[in-house]
Formats: sequence, structure tokens, C-alpha cells
Amino acid sequence: MTETLAATVLGLVEGATEFLPVSSTGHLILVGHLIGFTGEKADCFDVVIQLGAILAVVVLYWKRFWWLVSPKPLHAFSGIRGLWLLFLTSLPAGILGFLAHKTIKAHLFGPVTVAMALAVGALMIFWVESRKARDRFYTLDEVTPGLALGIGCFQCLALWPGFSRSAATIMGGMLLGAKRGLAAEYSFIGSVPLMCAATLYDFYKNRALFSSDDLTILGIGFAVSFLSALVAVKTFIVLIKHVSLRPFAWYRLALAAAVFLFWPKDML
Repeated sequence: MTETLAATVLGLVEGATEFLPVSSTGHLILVGHLIGFTGEKADCFDVVIQLGAILAVVVLYWKRFWWLVSPKPLHAFSGIRGLWLLFLTSLPAGILGFLAHKTIKAHLFGPVTVAMALAVGALMIFWVESRKARDRFYTLDEVTPGLALGIGCFQCLALWPGFSRSAATIMGGMLLGAKRGLAAEYSFIGSVPLMCAATLYDFYKNRALFSSDDLTILGIGFAVSFLSALVAVKTFIVLIKHVSLRPFAWYRLALAAAVFLFWPKDML
């Protein structure tokens, strides 16, 4: 497979899965192994193209992000308060990710660990969805500092590739009293600061791996990721209002089982 085609495939996978509770990183690791796109450069590429998916969220929720710098008096999630909430959500995983960055890259970026995370996350989804809902928060403007920090703590689970940042934050929000739709919406918006920081940090540390010739490949992955994320986020927002997270849990279990049963032994 050519690098151009690989970048297109990985960009499509990234954008389609980044904001679904199925783990984009896990899918990128699995697909990368299947198409032979692995190594330090590939790992960094996977992180960098996340910026495309992040930009899709900024575009879709541009009013909310604009209100962070141009506060709306009738909207509590705006201005300094909104920025403070996003900071609280980003803080736990930001600290833990910075401290454990090398360990995570060295030991958790493989098919087996991804399959394990997919399965564990699926079981947690079933558990969360089986509980009787105790919704206390319904809109972004009702998000409190405690809820923001609590969701941030759950976001630490996403440092295990395959668990899914989206799944961790949505489930965390639901457990803490957020309605499923709000938990999903805040998961999208709350991901932007941490993902931007992680992406830029990873690219800065590994910038020597890339040459000017690689900019085209990065650009393709970025653009495809952006476009596919636009579609995925819009679709998911509609779905989550009518269905639970259980279908995604069944998909995760099926994918984990497929890895354990059919993955080439020499690639594990």
C-alpha cells in the first residue's frame, strides 16, 4: 500500500471513530498493523491527524467556542467560567499522560492490549447502561466544576489505547448525573484542549522523524480525518438521542474477539 493510500485510510478511520465510543487510537493501531504502517513515525502520524477530527468539532460547535472568548451573559458555559471548566476536564489526563507518556507508548500500543481495552470498555458500557438513570444535568450551561473535574478523571481511562476517550467521558458523565446527550456533547467539546495539547506535544517531540516530503501525507490524513469526523459527529449526535451505547459495546466485543481469534500470530 502506498503512503498516500495509507494516509487516506488512516484519516478515514481516525475521523470516523474519534468521537464514537469505540476508540480511534485502538482502530488506528489495528489498521496500521494490518497495512504495515507501524513504528515511531506511524505512531506520531496517528496522533497528528487527530487535529483534523478536532477541527471538525470546533467547526460544528463554533458558537460555543466563540463564546469562550466572547462571553454570553445568559450562557454559563462561556467566558472565564467555560474555560475553567475545560481546564478542569483536561487536567487529570493531562498530568497523568505527561508522566506516563513513554510507558504508554512502549507497552500499550499493540493489538493484544487494544483488544483487552475494547473488551473492558464494552463491559463497562453494559454496566453503565444497565443502571437506572439519575439525570441531574441536561445542558452545557448546567455543567458544574465538580462534574467537569469528574469527567476529567474518567478521561484518564482513555490513556489505555482501545478504551476510548469518548466512551470514558460519556460514561463518566452519565455516572455523575449528566443526561446521555449532554455527556456526549460535553465529551466532544471537552476533548479539544487535551487533544490539541497532546497532538502538538507528540509532534514536537518527534518532529525529527518527518521531512518536508512527509507534509503531503500529513495533509491528506488531516483533511480526510476532518471530513469523516464532520459526518461521524453529526450522525452520532442524532443517534445518541434515540439509542443507548449498547450497540457500540457489542461492536467492541466482536472486534476484541476477532483480534484474539483471527489476528496473525506473528503480528501480536
